Amino acid sequence: MEPTSSTDVSVVIPTHSEKRWASLTRTIASARAQTYPAAEVVVVVDHNPAMATRVRAEFPGVTVLENAYARGASGNRNTGAFHTRTPFIAFLDDDTVASPHWLAGQLAPFADPSVVGTGGGIIPAWAATRPTWLPDELLWAVGVSYTGMPTRTAPIRNVWSANMIVRREAFLAVGGFRTGFGKLGDQNRPEDTELCLRMSAAAGGRWMYVPDATIDHEVPADRSTFGFLMRRCYAEGRGKVQMAGLMPKDQELGAEKDYLRRTLPRAVARNLVRAGSGRGGYHALQAATVVAAVLAAAWGGGVETLAALFESAATTAPESPA
Repeated sequence: MEPTSSTDVSVVIPTHSEKRWASLTRTIASARAQTYPAAEVVVVVDHNPAMATRVRAEFPGVTVLENAYARGASGNRNTGAFHTRTPFIAFLDDDTVASPHWLAGQLAPFADPSVVGTGGGIIPAWAATRPTWLPDELLWAVGVSYTGMPTRTAPIRNVWSANMIVRREAFLAVGGFRTGFGKLGDQNRPEDTELCLRMSAAAGGRWMYVPDATIDHEVPADRSTFGFLMRRCYAEGRGKVQMAGLMPKDQELGAEKDYLRRTLPRAVARNLVRAGSGRGGYHALQAATVVAAVLAAAWGGGVETLAALFESAATTAPESPA
């Protein structure tokens, strides 16, 4: 497909299972109902030929591809992105619903040629009642915007692939998402953060966050449990250590350090003050949840650090004499 305008954008939606068919249907409908129409909507199916056939049959006018790389979200997104020819590529997850002005609002910052990518606000669509023990600062664990992010359009270090638009030339220059590093099964490595850092470094550009360019992101009931939060934080700890190993030694995880040093301590202090003033017993639970989340992430980071050390020692150890 050839672009017809320097501001054309294609929307790429990765999917993998017919269990999410109803969600995928809503995602596609929202992508096709934008006030700024997409030049192309591309659905990429992850190694599920039967589902790909069904998508082609039920969504005429939508381009349907099958993942050309190893199983996983990174290869799925790359398959769709490399197919497109528009100057901008937007990504949505298959369990999201974009607001009608999503594309229009999120494309606006690209008027600045230094902007390599943008992201927008992600609103939780809870399948069950939101847990009272979950503070706003930890909403990232269920894939939505959280306290500590900008409240108006502003530069940001990284955005999430569930709601992301990239400048095509900058995306291609770094080879897209790092295949083999990302979400697959129980693994939850931050492939979107890693991409953002590589694109910024390679192009000398920046990312912009547009909180008003919103999508709704489904939060299933099984992600509203304390056990899920602990597993998610543990996986995040491991994933960030893995990501750090891929980055230049002089490129620190400054955003994570600021989040740990400022955002989370403020959350604990605020909730303890409110709990002490009798303004709601759940505030004490929220304070305790923050502490538990930090410990779980630290545990995951420690496990991954030790695993990397053992792997390094095993690969560099001299062979025993015959």
